[in-house]
Amino acid sequence: MDDVRTTGKLALWESLAGEDSLPAWDAIPNFGVYMDQVVTLLEQYLSFLPEGGERIVSSSAINNYVRLKIMPAPVKRKYYRVHLAYLLMILPMKQSISISDIPRILPVDTDEAGVRAAYEDYAAQFRKTARFFNTQVADVLGDMGDARGGLSRLALESVLISSFARILAEQLIPLQEKEQPESSST
Repeated sequence: MDDVRTTGKLALWESLAGEDSLPAWDAIPNFGVYMDQVVTLLEQYLSFLPEGGERIVSSSAINNYVRLKIMPAPVKRKYYRVHLAYLLMILPMKQSISISDIPRILPVDTDEAGVRAAYEDYAAQFRKTARFFNTQVADVLGDMGDARGGLSRLALESVLISSFARILAEQLIPLQEKEQPESSST
């Protein structure tokens, strides 16, 4: 694989998974859309996610998230901004943690203001992490003398970062639950 093609593909990935990948809250449609439109929107917003020969999300997966109460049910078969925001958070997270851990991180049974706050915090953290990660990728690309050796090193570093991040997340998720204030019953 030649250096120009490799660098071009990695630069394209950086632009897709960059700081502006997730839409702002107000840019998410808030008029009712049907399932096929939801899938299309998510594929546009999350085009940086690996597909592995399949779609980024399926209608059965979305129905499963609703059934598992990870996100609210549609209103008369239509999905609104709140639903899309949940899906924009769920789909990237499920790349690295189990689906059963996601409700331990996301707010459940909350009003629109709570979902908005959670989404805006998530999007801010996403942008911050994308900046950090893309800086690391750029550093490795800058040091790449031999494309094959550089790509191998980048792949290895990515696997290690992913492994350490998953281990840390699995340790932190139970701890953050203990950190939540208990509601007093007086």
